[in-house]
Amino acid sequence: MSSSSIDQIRASLDQVVKTYDVRGLVGENLTEEIVTAIGAAFVDEVGAAGRDVVVGHDMRDSSPAFAAAFARGAQARGGNVVSIGLCSTDESYYASGALQADAAMFTASHNPATYNGIKLSRAGAQGLSRETGLAAVSDRAAVYLHDGIDAVDETGTIRAQDVLADYAAYLRSLVDLSTIRPITVVVDAGNGMGGLTVPAVLGEAAGLPALPIAIVPMYFELDGSFPNHEANPLEPKNLVDLQKAVVEHGADLGLAFDGDADRCFVVDEKGDAVTPSAVAAIVALREIARAQVADPDAEITVIHNLITSNIVPETVEAAGATPLRTRVGHSLIKDAMRESGAVFGGEHSAHYYFRDFWSADNGMLAAMHLLAEFGSQERPLSALSTEFTPYPMSGEINSTIEDVPAAFTRIVEAFTGRGEFDELDGLTVIGLVGGDEPFWWFSVRSSNTEPLLRLNVEAGDRPTMERLRDEVLALIRA
Repeated sequence: MSSSSIDQIRASLDQVVKTYDVRGLVGENLTEEIVTAIGAAFVDEVGAAGRDVVVGHDMRDSSPAFAAAFARGAQARGGNVVSIGLCSTDESYYASGALQADAAMFTASHNPATYNGIKLSRAGAQGLSRETGLAAVSDRAAVYLHDGIDAVDETGTIRAQDVLADYAAYLRSLVDLSTIRPITVVVDAGNGMGGLTVPAVLGEAAGLPALPIAIVPMYFELDGSFPNHEANPLEPKNLVDLQKAVVEHGADLGLAFDGDADRCFVVDEKGDAVTPSAVAAIVALREIARAQVADPDAEITVIHNLITSNIVPETVEAAGATPLRTRVGHSLIKDAMRESGAVFGGEHSAHYYFRDFWSADNGMLAAMHLLAEFGSQERPLSALSTEFTPYPMSGEINSTIEDVPAAFTRIVEAFTGRGEFDELDGLTVIGLVGGDEPFWWFSVRSSNTEPLLRLNVEAGDRPTMERLRDEVLALIRA
């Protein structure tokens, strides 16, 4: 790539350096040469020369070689690589937090096997986005790809360190599951990293005491080709196997993890999906209560992004805490967690953030809170979750749109005088309602990577939600 012009190299990097991470097709626009340059650039940007740099990876076939390539670049610029090997993304955040080290995690999360990527963190699991350093890393990497990487006088070292047992023990210290009633849980790891972390955290694989939880494992074999289904539980088709298994085994509930196991989705004993907003509300109550016990006079904040259900801020306020509405995106929310001192944050996409986990997201920790809450009472999960699912939601509906500004114009014209407009993240319209008319809102946001508009609708009753959904979709697709 060094024979290309610097502008060509920058354009090539722009294909893989996204808003929140690095991601691309293996061998096509993400190569070992590019990864080595990013490793060198990362060390320079975060000032990691002479310091530890954690490098972990998921089970994709390309991940070990990419992790090694990154390590070479990092060492060339003086970073001391701590190789933690196979791990989940939240396990890499644990290492970054516990070791106070900058970190790189090789994963493409829920994307197909042909993809890979890098999630970069500053020391303490602090997210790196284009706004907070990722763009600068890309610029530095372009120079290295053009001119070559100059090694520093004292190149970095490399050592291996297994953090799985410490990670599992730390999560157990945050949520006590030892006293819950005996429950049976089906877990679909999707052939992703949950197959490694679930036995360690909820079982005895890391040498921890047994819990009153019987795990029925599904697809725990680490396999980056995803032979059973895509490791993306956000798509309903990828929950079907779990839903069937929960019913067949008479289990109390089911958990589904995505490829890098940082997101967790839940189904109840009937096989019905529990919305991430309901999970967020349940976990928020537990974290608020814990913070109130620690300091009864503390001002407690809980973050939710703008497309979670209204039940989340309503629950937070009813518990005596302050809800803080944010844009969508894990790096943005990590920053907001730190700036606000929030105890917890929840997203519609099943990312859950914890102050006690360096304000980073951790799907396993959210699952543990849900298991603790469920296991401390006698009702089925369907009854518990119904309390936190009072309003019909459309779910996220994507439309391929080439002229996005024209679509927004149509929506504004149609809803002027009918709702309040909010441009925090895309366009949110909140209904001007009165009398017996139910509340409603909808959000339309552009994708960061594709010519898509994403629609989410919620209302006080189903007819209103469906009417709005259909009306706005017609405007978007006109």
